[in-house]
Amino acid sequence: MDTLYTAEALSTGAGRDGRVVTSDGTLDLTLAPPKELGGSGDGTNPEQLFAAGYAACFHSALQGVARQRKIVIQDSSVGGRVRIGANGEGGFQLAVELEVVLPGIGPDQAQELADAAHQVCPYSNATRGNIDVTVQVSDD
Repeated sequence: MDTLYTAEALSTGAGRDGRVVTSDGTLDLTLAPPKELGGSGDGTNPEQLFAAGYAACFHSALQGVARQRKIVIQDSSVGGRVRIGANGEGGFQLAVELEVVLPGIGPDQAQELADAAHQVCPYSNATRGNIDVTVQVSDD
């Protein structure tokens, strides 16, 4: 791989119950497990960070695919949901749902763009074959 950019972050404290800071200081967050996992819920958790990162990355891939195809998309959005659960083997696993909204684009063309974005998005490529990822096109 020819590296174009490297992001760095440092986790301190007790992992899910601590702090995470990027090397440039632009991200500095208190982490706390969600209440559903026995935590206080008084901070951000890794699943929220993953959902935000995946949604933003996928949205960029979607816009890039549309530009390549000379399709103008406006007011688009991508929502990310990351679920965590037991894997039945003593560990945990993730599943992702991405909801794509492309106002003014027909459902077939919107799904085609979303499917193409799923092939080029780095998060999709990293997770493919490792976790369940569902990409759904919605009109709202």
